[in-house]
Amino acid sequence: MSTKTADFTIIGGGIAGLATAIALHQKGFQAELFEAAPEIRAVGAGISLAPNAALALRKLGLEETIAREGRLLPGMSIRQANGRVITRADGRQIAQRYGAAHYAIHRAALHQALLAKLPGTPMATGKRAIGIRRESGVAVARFEDGSEHEARALILADGIHSPTRQQLMTGSTSRYAGYTCWRAVIEYDGPLIEEATETWGPSGRFGIVPLKGRQVYWFACITSPADNARYKRFTTEDLYAQFQGYHTPIPEIIRQTPDAALLWNDIIDLKPIHQFAFGNIVLTGDAAHATTPNMGQGACQALEDAVVLADEAARCSSPEEAFRQFELRRMERAHYVVKRSWSIGRIAQAQNPLLGALRNALFRLAPSSAAEKPLKYLYEVDF
Repeated sequence: MSTKTADFTIIGGGIAGLATAIALHQKGFQAELFEAAPEIRAVGAGISLAPNAALALRKLGLEETIAREGRLLPGMSIRQANGRVITRADGRQIAQRYGAAHYAIHRAALHQALLAKLPGTPMATGKRAIGIRRESGVAVARFEDGSEHEARALILADGIHSPTRQQLMTGSTSRYAGYTCWRAVIEYDGPLIEEATETWGPSGRFGIVPLKGRQVYWFACITSPADNARYKRFTTEDLYAQFQGYHTPIPEIIRQTPDAALLWNDIIDLKPIHQFAFGNIVLTGDAAHATTPNMGQGACQALEDAVVLADEAARCSSPEEAFRQFELRRMERAHYVVKRSWSIGRIAQAQNPLLGALRNALFRLAPSSAAEKPLKYLYEVDF
């Protein structure tokens, strides 16, 4: 058994784990990290970083890097299938109002930026934690390879399917949102795309997010039973047939996407749980509050977790107290995001033409204050 050497041991080398290691290091703590995969790398395509995430990245000393490696979004709009705007948010006004901009970045670039801030942090790969126990005041993590590690304080950032969370909370379950999703990043050979768009229509939902240079991240969501064998076999030709009636540049973007670039998965989240802290063990990131992507807040909330957790670690007299205070500060906000994102997905995925037309009309008629209130709650984060 390897023994405790660091102040905090982190299980998981994703955004939550890496950001937490950075935040703890900035507060003067020693952190060590264990990752299940053979190497620490990003899995996924593009990612949205709203102003609350930019504020967290500012705390971590990474905002300038993200601005350089990503793309500032001057606007985000929701459209109907023919291209008519349903609603639009002005990115520049949001940046002025909340003191931080809205960025988009390739997940791999964000991951690399986080790793670059941790050159001296011990990291072990190929270490999938499958169990934990407490003994003599320490937390012991048990790994799939049969090894164990003692930790003074254990931070579980091992994702929505966390085996360690399942042990702490046997009733915690992921849930299927009712729609499946394809994603890709391509070099788009067409007119420069500056704003992010999401199109709602009878054939499904299609999002376009410009990244650095000519790169474009796109996603397509279709309502479906879970684990649909037909959609597992979908190619870009199938997606083109599905969305060819949508406004430009959606068909063109699909046409320019090779099948090898497609990522496919059903959309799931974690049914809200009501405990993050367990003595000297704490859940964070997707292990604590995985959300559907409808608000673009998954990574944002993980970054907030990192800043708040390190802040409490520096302020409190013990990890146990810090983890309790982290839970108090983060649970209500995280649950708000999970529940609201779930509801937005239900609304956005309405594919009945009459219901869709009614939804679009209601969105257009809604006063600006209706959209402003949730943005204010999200973006005016108090660190």
